[in-house]
Amino acid sequence: MENKELLRSEYSQSISYNDYRKLIDDLLQQNLTTGDNNSPDMLEYARMNVQRMNRWDKSYEPSDELVALAKEYKRKEIWLVLAEGWCGDAAQNIPLIKKIADLNENIEIRFLLRDQHLDLMDQYLTNGGRSIPKLIRIDAETFEELGTWGPRPVQLQEKVVHLKNEIGMPKEEMAIEIHLWYAKNKGAALEQEFKSMLEPSVKIY
Repeated sequence: MENKELLRSEYSQSISYNDYRKLIDDLLQQNLTTGDNNSPDMLEYARMNVQRMNRWDKSYEPSDELVALAKEYKRKEIWLVLAEGWCGDAAQNIPLIKKIADLNENIEIRFLLRDQHLDLMDQYLTNGGRSIPKLIRIDAETFEELGTWGPRPVQLQEKVVHLKNEIGMPKEEMAIEIHLWYAKNKGAALEQEFKSMLEPSVKIY
């Protein structure tokens, strides 16, 4: 299957942000999370991630510069996001990306669960891993891939690679460092990357 056909097929199975959030909430009421691993640790991650998403939904407001840039966006795009309810990076980034997408009606944002769509996920690996969230930008008319983003802002990704490969920090300690970074950065790095993403489209049209 060619990439355009794969993207079109996967898009047809995608869900809205509200449905993605509802799915996670409904599963948690049954002591379940997305995916096949419903261990106590994974359920706790999912619960914490709901709190993180709720916090970002309420607190994040795009900067005036980003708002102005997004409102000039002319290309019709689909932002197809691979994620899971237990993923901390997804919880920290998806609410911000959703608010950015909502700034312009030309952008439609949709969601897929990674583990149910591995054929697509395996086309967009990060250093050989199925890291999420992964955003795939698609031309809404041709279904050509326009670019990708994820699984986290470049500044943080470089920090994670350093902590993992050069320092050998244990996973639990690294998770603490990651979420401290998000709390301190307050979306600034993500905003800068999305401004860079939007600028070429504004200039083209």
